[in-house]
Amino acid sequence: MAPAPGEAGRGPDDAELYEFIELFYFAYRDFTGDPDVILDELGFGRAHHRVLHFVNRNPGLSVADLLDILKITKQSLARVLKQLVDEGFIQRRTGPSDRRQRLLYPTERGRALAANLAAPQLRRFAAAIAEGDAAEQAAVKRFLMSLVDANERGHVAAILRAGRLSVTDGASET
Repeated sequence: MAPAPGEAGRGPDDAELYEFIELFYFAYRDFTGDPDVILDELGFGRAHHRVLHFVNRNPGLSVADLLDILKITKQSLARVLKQLVDEGFIQRRTGPSDRRQRLLYPTERGRALAANLAAPQLRRFAAAIAEGDAAEQAAVKRFLMSLVDANERGHVAAILRAGRLSVTDGASET
């Protein structure tokens, strides 16, 4: 069992925990800031970014799986997805074996936007990672994964593995 916050000699005290929280907020602010400028020019927001990111990283993702990844309502996804489809960033296709299934694919325009949104984030991560060694990088990954709900970690790990495969095998569809 983890020690309670503030227990002497047993982990960070409340002030240190608040510092972690605030560092996380500042890191998130800066991580999302560059893409926010690009998204704003298109009239899009962070929800559009998240949808496009996961569809681009997982071509052929079903709407049901995307809802599960994002943990949002069908109604919230429908509005954002409609805009991305109507403006030519994402394409919906019927499932090959189940005509009711809707599979999502990035279009060429969608892949270009996803790459444009990811570029400053990749640079930011590359610079931060370059400051540490392999052990520190592994510790950061463990820490971030520990922030994910314990019941979701296996699912998140599978999504990360699938994303790594899509980068290494060059898989993409139009």
